[in-house]
Amino acid sequence: MTAVTAAGSLVERLGVQLHPLPGGADARELLGLALRRNPRRAQLLVSRVLGKHIPTDPLLVRGSGLLLGGLVADVLAGRAPRELPVALLHAAVRGEPGAARALHDGAAPPEVPPPDVLVLGYAETATALGHCVAEGLGGADYLHSTRRPVAGYRSAGGFSEEHSHATEHLLLPADPALLRGGRPLVLVDDELSTGRTVLNTIRALHATAPRERYVVATLVDARGTDTTLVDGVRALGARIDVVALCRAAVELPTDIAERATALRAEIDAHEAGPTLTGATPTEPALVELDWPTGVPTGGRHGFRLADHTALAASLPALAAALADAAGMRPGERTLVLGTEELMALPLRLAQTLADAGHDVRFSTTTRSPAVVAAVPGYALTSGVTFPAHDDPADGPGPRYAYNVAGAWDHVLVVVDPPADTPALRSGLIAALAPHTARTTIVVTPS
Repeated sequence: MTAVTAAGSLVERLGVQLHPLPGGADARELLGLALRRNPRRAQLLVSRVLGKHIPTDPLLVRGSGLLLGGLVADVLAGRAPRELPVALLHAAVRGEPGAARALHDGAAPPEVPPPDVLVLGYAETATALGHCVAEGLGGADYLHSTRRPVAGYRSAGGFSEEHSHATEHLLLPADPALLRGGRPLVLVDDELSTGRTVLNTIRALHATAPRERYVVATLVDARGTDTTLVDGVRALGARIDVVALCRAAVELPTDIAERATALRAEIDAHEAGPTLTGATPTEPALVELDWPTGVPTGGRHGFRLADHTALAASLPALAAALADAAGMRPGERTLVLGTEELMALPLRLAQTLADAGHDVRFSTTTRSPAVVAAVPGYALTSGVTFPAHDDPADGPGPRYAYNVAGAWDHVLVVVDPPADTPALRSGLIAALAPHTARTTIVVTPS
Protein backbone atom coordinates (compact mmCIF):
# COMPACT_ATOMS: atom_id res chain seq x y z
CA MET A 1 0.00 0.00 0.00
CA THR A 2 1.36 3.43 -0.94
CA ALA A 3 1.37 6.47 1.28
CA VAL A 4 -1.42 7.90 -0.87
CA THR A 5 -3.83 5.03 -0.25
CA ALA A 6 -2.90 4.82 3.41
CA ALA A 7 -4.16 8.38 3.86
CA GLY A 8 -7.28 7.91 1.68
CA SER A 9 -7.87 7.28 -2.00
CA LEU A 10 -6.23 9.57 -4.53
CA VAL A 11 -9.55 10.40 -6.21
CA GLU A 12 -11.18 11.31 -2.91
CA ARG A 13 -8.29 13.54 -1.92
CA LEU A 14 -8.28 15.31 -5.27
CA GLY A 15 -11.87 16.23 -4.49
CA VAL A 16 -13.30 16.05 -8.01
CA GLN A 17 -16.94 15.02 -7.99
CA LEU A 18 -18.66 13.57 -11.06
CA HIS A 19 -22.43 13.99 -10.95
CA PRO A 20 -24.39 12.09 -13.62
CA LEU A 21 -27.19 14.04 -15.31
CA PRO A 22 -30.32 12.60 -16.95
CA GLY A 23 -30.25 11.67 -20.60
CA GLY A 24 -28.08 8.75 -21.62
CA ALA A 25 -25.67 6.42 -19.89
CA ASP A 26 -24.37 6.82 -16.34
CA ALA A 27 -21.17 8.87 -16.53
CA ARG A 28 -19.74 6.91 -13.59
CA GLU A 29 -19.91 3.74 -15.71
CA LEU A 30 -18.24 5.29 -18.75
CA LEU A 31 -15.58 7.38 -17.00
CA GLY A 32 -12.77 7.10 -14.49
CA LEU A 33 -10.76 9.92 -12.93
CA ALA A 34 -7.04 10.63 -13.03
CA LEU A 35 -4.65 13.49 -12.35
CA ARG A 36 -3.02 15.38 -15.20
CA ARG A 37 0.51 16.74 -15.29
CA ASN A 38 -0.78 19.94 -16.82
CA PRO A 39 -1.02 23.37 -15.17
CA ARG A 40 -4.05 24.26 -17.33
CA ARG A 41 -6.31 21.55 -15.91
CA ALA A 42 -5.78 19.22 -12.96
CA GLN A 43 -8.32 16.48 -13.65
CA LEU A 44 -8.46 13.95 -16.46
CA LEU A 45 -11.72 12.20 -17.28
CA VAL A 46 -10.61 8.79 -18.53
CA SER A 47 -13.06 7.17 -20.93
CA ARG A 48 -13.72 3.45 -20.68
CA VAL A 49 -15.13 3.35 -24.23
CA LEU A 50 -12.64 5.49 -26.20
CA GLY A 51 -9.65 3.13 -26.35
CA LYS A 52 -7.10 5.85 -25.62
CA HIS A 53 -5.87 5.42 -22.05
CA ILE A 54 -7.40 2.01 -21.30
CA PRO A 55 -7.00 -1.10 -23.49
CA THR A 56 -10.59 -1.78 -24.50
CA ASP A 57 -12.60 -4.28 -26.50
CA PRO A 58 -12.57 -2.79 -30.02
CA LEU A 59 -16.20 -3.82 -30.49
CA LEU A 60 -17.12 -1.57 -27.55
CA VAL A 61 -15.04 1.33 -28.90
CA ARG A 62 -16.47 1.20 -32.41
CA GLY A 63 -19.97 0.39 -31.20
CA SER A 64 -19.96 3.48 -28.98
CA GLY A 65 -18.87 5.65 -31.92
CA LEU A 66 -21.58 4.19 -34.16
CA LEU A 67 -24.19 4.89 -31.46
CA LEU A 68 -23.02 8.49 -31.35
CA GLY A 69 -23.32 8.67 -35.13
CA GLY A 70 -26.89 7.47 -34.85
CA LEU A 71 -27.72 10.30 -32.45
CA VAL A 72 -26.24 12.77 -34.95
CA ALA A 73 -28.36 11.26 -37.72
CA ASP A 74 -31.50 11.77 -35.62
CA VAL A 75 -30.80 15.42 -34.84
CA LEU A 76 -29.90 16.21 -38.46
CA ALA A 77 -33.14 14.62 -39.64
CA GLY A 78 -35.22 16.46 -37.05
CA ARG A 79 -36.28 13.20 -35.38
CA ALA A 80 -36.62 12.57 -31.67
CA PRO A 81 -33.33 11.08 -30.47
CA ARG A 82 -33.31 7.31 -30.35
CA GLU A 83 -33.30 5.56 -27.01
CA LEU A 84 -29.78 4.41 -26.21
CA PRO A 85 -29.27 0.77 -25.13
CA VAL A 86 -27.96 1.98 -21.77
CA ALA A 87 -28.11 -1.36 -19.94
CA LEU A 88 -26.25 -3.08 -22.80
CA LEU A 89 -23.65 -0.30 -22.93
CA HIS A 90 -23.04 -0.58 -19.19
CA ALA A 91 -22.77 -4.36 -19.50
CA ALA A 92 -20.22 -4.01 -22.30
CA VAL A 93 -18.13 -1.60 -20.22
CA ARG A 94 -18.15 -4.12 -17.37
CA GLY A 95 -16.97 -6.83 -19.76
CA GLU A 96 -20.02 -9.07 -19.53
CA PRO A 97 -19.77 -11.89 -22.12
CA GLY A 98 -21.34 -11.08 -25.47
CA ALA A 99 -22.35 -7.53 -24.51
CA ALA A 100 -19.77 -5.68 -26.62
CA ARG A 101 -20.63 -7.81 -29.65
CA ALA A 102 -24.35 -7.17 -29.23
CA LEU A 103 -23.76 -3.45 -28.77
CA HIS A 104 -21.55 -3.22 -31.86
CA ASP A 105 -23.81 -5.21 -34.12
CA GLY A 106 -26.93 -3.39 -32.91
CA ALA A 107 -25.36 0.00 -33.63
CA ALA A 108 -24.68 -0.75 -37.31
CA PRO A 109 -26.20 2.04 -39.44
CA PRO A 110 -28.86 1.37 -42.06
CA GLU A 111 -27.64 1.18 -45.64
CA VAL A 112 -28.87 4.58 -46.77
CA PRO A 113 -26.99 7.41 -48.51
CA PRO A 114 -25.18 9.63 -46.02
CA PRO A 115 -26.36 13.20 -45.45
CA ASP A 116 -24.39 16.01 -47.08
CA VAL A 117 -22.37 16.99 -44.02
CA LEU A 118 -18.73 17.19 -43.01
CA VAL A 119 -17.66 15.36 -39.86
CA LEU A 120 -14.61 16.90 -38.17
CA GLY A 121 -12.75 14.90 -35.51
CA TYR A 122 -10.26 16.35 -33.06
CA ALA A 123 -6.67 15.19 -32.79
CA GLU A 124 -5.50 13.31 -31.06
CA THR A 125 -8.13 11.65 -28.92
CA ALA A 126 -11.13 11.77 -31.28
CA THR A 127 -9.63 10.82 -34.65
CA ALA A 128 -11.12 7.30 -34.48
CA LEU A 129 -14.29 8.43 -32.74
CA GLY A 130 -14.94 10.96 -35.50
CA HIS A 131 -14.37 8.28 -38.12
CA CYS A 132 -16.93 6.05 -36.38
CA VAL A 133 -19.46 8.89 -36.25
CA ALA A 134 -19.01 9.40 -40.02
CA GLU A 135 -19.55 5.66 -40.48
CA GLY A 136 -22.64 5.85 -38.28
CA LEU A 137 -24.02 8.42 -40.72
CA GLY A 138 -23.62 5.94 -43.58
CA GLY A 139 -20.17 7.05 -44.75
CA ALA A 140 -20.25 10.84 -44.49
CA ASP A 141 -17.31 13.03 -45.51
CA TYR A 142 -14.70 13.02 -42.75
CA LEU A 143 -11.65 15.09 -41.85
CA HIS A 144 -9.65 15.21 -38.63
CA SER A 145 -7.41 17.95 -37.34
CA THR A 146 -3.71 17.23 -37.01
CA ARG A 147 -0.65 18.49 -35.17
CA ARG A 148 1.65 17.22 -37.92
CA PRO A 149 2.43 19.48 -40.93
CA VAL A 150 2.65 17.38 -44.09
CA ALA A 151 4.71 18.36 -47.13
CA GLY A 152 2.55 19.12 -50.13
CA TYR A 153 -0.57 19.97 -48.12
CA ARG A 154 -1.49 23.58 -47.43
CA SER A 155 -3.32 24.39 -44.22
CA ALA A 156 -6.95 25.28 -44.80
CA GLY A 157 -7.36 26.56 -41.26
CA GLY A 158 -6.34 26.03 -37.68
CA PHE A 159 -7.40 26.63 -34.10
CA SER A 160 -6.20 26.20 -30.54
CA GLU A 161 -7.19 23.86 -27.71
CA GLU A 162 -6.69 25.94 -24.60
CA HIS A 163 -6.42 23.23 -21.93
CA SER A 164 -4.44 20.70 -23.98
CA HIS A 165 -0.81 19.71 -23.49
CA ALA A 166 -0.25 20.33 -27.23
CA THR A 167 -2.58 23.11 -28.28
CA GLU A 168 -2.29 23.87 -32.00
CA HIS A 169 -4.43 22.10 -34.59
CA LEU A 170 -4.12 22.21 -38.39
CA LEU A 171 -6.67 21.30 -41.06
CA LEU A 172 -5.01 19.76 -44.12
CA PRO A 173 -7.69 18.54 -46.57
CA ALA A 174 -6.49 17.28 -49.94
CA ASP A 175 -9.60 18.96 -51.36
CA PRO A 176 -10.31 22.34 -49.71
CA ALA A 177 -13.92 22.00 -50.89
CA LEU A 178 -14.46 19.62 -47.97
CA LEU A 179 -14.65 22.69 -45.75
CA ARG A 180 -17.08 24.58 -47.97
CA GLY A 181 -19.80 26.52 -46.23
CA GLY A 182 -23.51 25.86 -46.44
CA ARG A 183 -23.75 22.24 -45.38
CA PRO A 184 -23.84 21.26 -41.68
CA LEU A 185 -20.59 20.67 -39.81
CA VAL A 186 -20.46 17.90 -37.20
CA LEU A 187 -17.65 18.36 -34.67
CA VAL A 188 -16.61 15.26 -32.72
CA ASP A 189 -14.64 15.20 -29.48
CA ASP A 190 -14.38 12.63 -26.71
CA GLU A 191 -15.27 15.12 -23.98
CA LEU A 192 -17.06 18.46 -23.89
CA SER A 193 -16.07 20.32 -20.73
CA THR A 194 -16.58 24.04 -21.39
CA GLY A 195 -16.98 24.00 -25.17
CA ARG A 196 -14.25 26.58 -25.72
CA THR A 197 -12.24 24.41 -28.12
CA VAL A 198 -15.33 23.75 -30.23
CA LEU A 199 -16.23 27.44 -30.16
CA ASN A 200 -12.68 28.38 -31.24
CA THR A 201 -13.03 25.96 -34.15
CA ILE A 202 -16.43 27.25 -35.23
CA ARG A 203 -15.33 30.88 -35.09
CA ALA A 204 -12.22 30.15 -37.16
CA LEU A 205 -14.13 28.22 -39.84
CA HIS A 206 -17.21 30.44 -39.82
CA ALA A 207 -15.08 33.45 -40.73
CA THR A 208 -14.22 31.92 -44.12
CA ALA A 209 -16.98 29.35 -44.70
CA PRO A 210 -20.11 30.37 -42.79
CA ARG A 211 -22.99 27.95 -42.37
CA GLU A 212 -26.28 27.85 -40.53
CA ARG A 213 -25.97 24.51 -38.76
CA TYR A 214 -23.46 22.94 -36.37
CA VAL A 215 -23.73 19.71 -34.40
CA VAL A 216 -21.38 18.63 -31.63
CA ALA A 217 -21.08 14.90 -30.90
CA THR A 218 -19.26 13.77 -27.79
CA LEU A 219 -19.02 10.76 -25.52
CA VAL A 220 -19.56 12.89 -22.42
CA ASP A 221 -21.12 16.35 -22.20
CA ALA A 222 -19.70 17.70 -18.94
CA ARG A 223 -20.62 21.36 -19.41
CA GLY A 224 -23.25 21.28 -16.70
CA THR A 225 -24.94 24.69 -16.86
CA ASP A 226 -22.13 26.39 -18.87
CA THR A 227 -23.70 28.20 -21.87
CA THR A 228 -20.43 29.51 -23.39
CA LEU A 229 -20.69 27.32 -26.49
CA VAL A 230 -24.37 27.88 -27.27
CA ASP A 231 -24.19 31.62 -26.66
CA GLY A 232 -21.06 31.95 -28.80
CA VAL A 233 -22.55 30.12 -31.79
CA ARG A 234 -25.83 31.98 -31.57
CA ALA A 235 -23.87 35.24 -31.67
CA LEU A 236 -22.63 34.13 -35.10
CA GLY A 237 -26.22 33.74 -36.28
CA ALA A 238 -26.00 29.95 -36.43
CA ARG A 239 -27.71 27.00 -34.78
CA ILE A 240 -25.94 24.38 -32.68
CA ASP A 241 -27.11 21.04 -31.27
CA VAL A 242 -25.16 18.80 -28.89
CA VAL A 243 -25.55 15.02 -28.66
CA ALA A 244 -23.76 12.77 -26.17
CA LEU A 245 -23.76 9.23 -24.82
CA CYS A 246 -23.80 10.60 -21.28
CA ARG A 247 -24.10 13.91 -19.48
CA ALA A 248 -22.48 14.98 -16.24
CA ALA A 249 -21.56 17.92 -14.06
CA VAL A 250 -17.98 18.04 -12.78
CA GLU A 251 -17.64 19.67 -9.37
CA LEU A 252 -14.16 20.94 -8.53
CA PRO A 253 -12.95 22.08 -5.10
CA THR A 254 -11.87 25.71 -4.94
CA ASP A 255 -8.33 24.61 -4.07
CA ILE A 256 -8.04 22.06 -6.90
CA ALA A 257 -4.68 23.43 -8.10
CA GLU A 258 -3.13 23.23 -4.65
CA ARG A 259 -4.49 19.72 -4.05
CA ALA A 260 -3.19 18.54 -7.41
CA THR A 261 0.28 19.97 -6.79
CA ALA A 262 0.51 18.34 -3.36
CA LEU A 263 -0.70 14.96 -4.62
CA ARG A 264 1.71 14.94 -7.55
CA ALA A 265 4.61 15.65 -5.20
CA GLU A 266 3.50 12.94 -2.78
CA ILE A 267 3.06 10.32 -5.48
CA ASP A 268 6.35 11.20 -7.17
CA ALA A 269 8.12 10.74 -3.84
CA HIS A 270 6.73 7.22 -3.35
CA GLU A 271 6.13 5.80 -6.82
CA ALA A 272 8.62 4.79 -9.47
CA GLY A 273 6.82 6.99 -12.02
CA PRO A 274 5.27 6.07 -15.34
CA THR A 275 8.37 4.48 -16.89
CA LEU A 276 8.30 0.69 -16.71
CA THR A 277 11.37 -0.86 -18.30
CA GLY A 278 13.81 -3.59 -17.46
CA ALA A 279 13.79 -6.14 -20.26
CA THR A 280 15.86 -6.36 -23.40
CA PRO A 281 13.40 -6.48 -26.29
CA THR A 282 13.63 -9.20 -28.86
CA GLU A 283 13.74 -7.92 -32.43
CA PRO A 284 10.14 -7.10 -33.38
CA ALA A 285 8.56 -8.58 -36.44
CA LEU A 286 7.71 -6.12 -39.20
CA VAL A 287 4.57 -6.22 -41.34
CA GLU A 288 3.67 -3.80 -44.14
CA LEU A 289 0.00 -3.75 -45.03
CA ASP A 290 -0.95 -4.63 -48.60
CA TRP A 291 -3.15 -1.58 -48.86
CA PRO A 292 -5.87 -1.10 -51.50
CA THR A 293 -4.79 1.40 -54.14
CA GLY A 294 -6.13 4.90 -53.78
CA VAL A 295 -7.74 4.49 -50.34
CA PRO A 296 -6.53 6.88 -47.61
CA THR A 297 -5.34 5.26 -44.38
CA GLY A 298 -7.19 7.84 -42.31
CA GLY A 299 -8.93 11.18 -42.26
CA ARG A 300 -5.99 13.59 -41.96
CA HIS A 301 -6.49 14.70 -45.58
CA GLY A 302 -10.13 13.70 -45.97
CA PHE A 303 -12.15 10.49 -46.20
CA ARG A 304 -15.24 10.18 -48.42
CA LEU A 305 -18.02 7.71 -49.12
CA ALA A 306 -16.01 5.78 -51.71
CA ASP A 307 -13.17 5.47 -49.21
CA HIS A 308 -15.48 4.17 -46.46
CA THR A 309 -16.85 1.60 -48.90
CA ALA A 310 -13.45 0.46 -50.16
CA LEU A 311 -11.99 0.19 -46.67
CA ALA A 312 -14.92 -1.87 -45.38
CA ALA A 313 -14.61 -4.24 -48.34
CA SER A 314 -10.84 -4.62 -47.87
CA LEU A 315 -10.67 -5.07 -44.09
CA PRO A 316 -11.41 -8.81 -43.79
CA ALA A 317 -8.60 -9.73 -46.19
CA LEU A 318 -6.26 -7.13 -44.68
CA ALA A 319 -6.84 -8.42 -41.15
CA ALA A 320 -6.50 -12.05 -42.22
CA ALA A 321 -3.21 -11.32 -43.97
CA LEU A 322 -1.99 -9.38 -40.93
CA ALA A 323 -2.88 -12.22 -38.56
CA ASP A 324 -1.05 -14.69 -40.78
CA ALA A 325 2.05 -12.50 -41.22
CA ALA A 326 2.21 -11.69 -37.50
CA GLY A 327 1.76 -15.32 -36.50
CA MET A 328 -1.34 -14.67 -34.41
CA ARG A 329 -2.55 -17.84 -32.69
CA PRO A 330 -5.96 -18.85 -31.28
CA GLY A 331 -6.32 -18.03 -27.60
CA GLU A 332 -3.58 -15.40 -27.49
CA ARG A 333 -4.18 -12.14 -25.65
CA THR A 334 -3.32 -9.42 -28.17
CA LEU A 335 -3.11 -5.63 -27.84
CA VAL A 336 -3.42 -3.52 -30.99
CA LEU A 337 -1.69 -0.26 -30.11
CA GLY A 338 -2.22 2.79 -32.30
CA THR A 339 0.12 5.77 -32.13
CA GLU A 340 -1.12 9.26 -31.24
CA GLU A 341 -3.38 10.50 -34.07
CA LEU A 342 -3.25 7.15 -35.86
CA MET A 343 -6.30 5.64 -34.19
CA ALA A 344 -8.99 4.89 -36.78
CA LEU A 345 -7.16 2.29 -38.84
CA PRO A 346 -5.74 0.41 -35.79
CA LEU A 347 -9.26 0.35 -34.35
CA ARG A 348 -10.77 -1.10 -37.53
CA LEU A 349 -8.00 -3.70 -37.75
CA ALA A 350 -8.56 -4.63 -34.10
CA GLN A 351 -12.31 -4.85 -34.56
CA THR A 352 -11.94 -7.00 -37.68
CA LEU A 353 -9.49 -9.30 -35.88
CA ALA A 354 -12.06 -9.60 -33.08
CA ASP A 355 -14.70 -10.43 -35.67
CA ALA A 356 -12.45 -13.30 -36.80
CA GLY A 357 -12.35 -14.69 -33.24
CA HIS A 358 -9.11 -13.25 -31.87
CA ASP A 359 -8.92 -12.04 -28.26
CA VAL A 360 -8.02 -8.40 -28.92
CA ARG A 361 -7.88 -5.15 -26.99
CA PHE A 362 -7.25 -1.72 -28.48
CA SER A 363 -5.57 1.44 -27.22
CA THR A 364 -3.18 4.12 -28.43
CA THR A 365 -0.19 6.10 -27.29
CA THR A 366 -0.61 9.74 -26.32
CA ARG A 367 1.19 13.03 -25.86
CA SER A 368 -0.66 13.75 -22.61
CA PRO A 369 1.34 13.42 -19.37
CA ALA A 370 -0.65 12.12 -16.43
CA VAL A 371 0.00 10.72 -12.97
CA VAL A 372 0.22 6.93 -12.68
CA ALA A 373 -0.61 5.33 -9.34
CA ALA A 374 -1.52 1.73 -8.54
CA VAL A 375 -4.27 2.62 -6.06
CA PRO A 376 -7.90 1.43 -5.86
CA GLY A 377 -10.42 3.45 -7.84
CA TYR A 378 -7.80 5.33 -9.86
CA ALA A 379 -8.00 5.17 -13.66
CA LEU A 380 -4.29 5.03 -14.64
CA THR A 381 -2.64 2.23 -12.71
CA SER A 382 0.44 1.76 -14.91
CA GLY A 383 2.21 3.37 -17.82
CA VAL A 384 5.25 3.48 -20.04
CA THR A 385 7.01 6.61 -21.23
CA PHE A 386 9.30 6.91 -24.25
CA PRO A 387 10.67 9.56 -26.64
CA ALA A 388 8.70 10.77 -29.65
CA HIS A 389 9.65 8.73 -32.70
CA ASP A 390 8.18 10.68 -35.64
CA ASP A 391 10.33 13.87 -35.70
CA PRO A 392 7.43 16.09 -34.56
CA ALA A 393 7.28 19.64 -35.88
CA ASP A 394 7.02 21.07 -32.36
CA GLY A 395 10.21 19.34 -31.26
CA PRO A 396 11.10 16.18 -29.35
CA GLY A 397 9.38 15.21 -26.15
CA PRO A 398 8.06 12.29 -24.12
CA ARG A 399 5.12 10.15 -25.15
CA TYR A 400 3.03 7.76 -23.05
CA ALA A 401 1.01 4.56 -23.12
CA TYR A 402 -1.21 3.88 -20.10
CA ASN A 403 -2.55 0.71 -18.52
CA VAL A 404 -0.50 -1.52 -20.85
CA ALA A 405 1.29 -3.38 -18.05
CA GLY A 406 0.34 -7.04 -18.03
CA ALA A 407 1.01 -10.37 -19.60
CA TRP A 408 0.20 -9.72 -23.27
CA ASP A 409 1.02 -12.60 -25.58
CA HIS A 410 1.40 -10.20 -28.48
CA VAL A 411 1.39 -6.45 -29.08
CA LEU A 412 0.80 -5.08 -32.59
CA VAL A 413 2.13 -1.51 -32.77
CA VAL A 414 0.59 0.32 -35.74
CA VAL A 415 2.57 3.25 -37.17
CA ASP A 416 2.74 5.24 -40.38
CA PRO A 417 6.06 5.61 -42.26
CA PRO A 418 7.19 8.86 -40.54
CA ALA A 419 6.93 7.08 -37.19
CA ASP A 420 8.78 3.90 -38.27
CA THR A 421 12.20 5.02 -37.07
CA PRO A 422 15.09 3.68 -34.98
CA ALA A 423 13.68 5.75 -32.10
CA LEU A 424 10.53 3.61 -32.25
CA ARG A 425 12.54 0.49 -31.56
CA SER A 426 14.76 1.97 -28.86
CA GLY A 427 11.82 3.80 -27.25
CA LEU A 428 8.29 2.42 -27.38
CA ILE A 429 9.21 -1.12 -28.41
CA ALA A 430 11.81 -1.37 -25.63
CA ALA A 431 9.37 0.06 -23.07
CA LEU A 432 6.75 -2.55 -24.02
CA ALA A 433 9.20 -5.46 -23.79
CA PRO A 434 8.54 -6.34 -20.11
CA HIS A 435 4.85 -6.71 -20.81
CA THR A 436 4.61 -8.83 -23.94
CA ALA A 437 5.96 -12.14 -25.19
CA ARG A 438 6.47 -10.66 -28.65
CA THR A 439 5.88 -7.47 -30.64
CA THR A 440 4.98 -6.79 -34.25
CA ILE A 441 5.37 -3.41 -35.93
CA VAL A 442 2.62 -2.83 -38.48
CA VAL A 443 3.43 -0.09 -41.00
CA THR A 444 0.71 1.63 -42.97
CA PRO A 445 1.35 3.14 -46.41
CA SER A 446 2.19 6.84 -46.66
